[in-house]
Amino acid sequence: MTEPSVRVRGLNREFGDRRVLTDLDIDIQPGEFVALLGHSGCGKSTLLRILAGIDAEIEGVVEVPQRRAVAFQSPRLMPWKRVWRNVVLGLPGRPDRDLAIRYLDEVGLGGHGGVWPKTLSGGEAQRVSLARALVREPELLLLDEPFGALDALTRAKAQRLVIDLWRQHGCAVLFVTHDVEESLLLADRVLVMDEGRIAHEVTVDLPRPRDVGDPTFVALRGRLLGWLGVRDASARPDTTPAS
Repeated sequence: MTEPSVRVRGLNREFGDRRVLTDLDIDIQPGEFVALLGHSGCGKSTLLRILAGIDAEIEGVVEVPQRRAVAFQSPRLMPWKRVWRNVVLGLPGRPDRDLAIRYLDEVGLGGHGGVWPKTLSGGEAQRVSLARALVREPELLLLDEPFGALDALTRAKAQRLVIDLWRQHGCAVLFVTHDVEESLLLADRVLVMDEGRIAHEVTVDLPRPRDVGDPTFVALRGRLLGWLGVRDASARPDTTPAS
């Protein structure tokens, strides 16, 4: 049996008197794309920071690959460094422009290596952030609401790009989002977090690209929204006569 890329058992995290994660268990298989849903404050971003190695004040078992990378909602580019230097920022050795351009090519920005970050659109800046994560050749890619600040059209393009990059690189992905439809469009499996635990999960056994009008997609969306306490306004009312 294949060992999971991510194995978490009995994870607890407290901030003062407030417990954010409680006896949390999670596995992510190699190459699996997992989306994580939940209300604000339920612990999604805390879990992601722990898996990224940013937060180590925990109790429990956390096993992750040595090679991992994270992209946040804010691209966090250094404004005083040209785009290509942002891509290879933090890598050992001398900055390698050719390497940076290769990964910028992958995200459709090969011609932007020499520009300043302030000249980029929001979608372009987020693609630079993805290139900076992928240049590390991660076995685990952690994405913390990377498209939350993008307009609908740019977001749809970014979603397709992430799927293409995931297929190309074959890494495991944990994608944190508030968007139920986005989670179903992208993920193999969707987890719903509630009060610091994984409360629900669903496998998305649909071919890509996915059709939001597909009856199975609609049913899964309704189930996830129900678990989140939200009524699916797009669902058809039950008109079956009472017996």
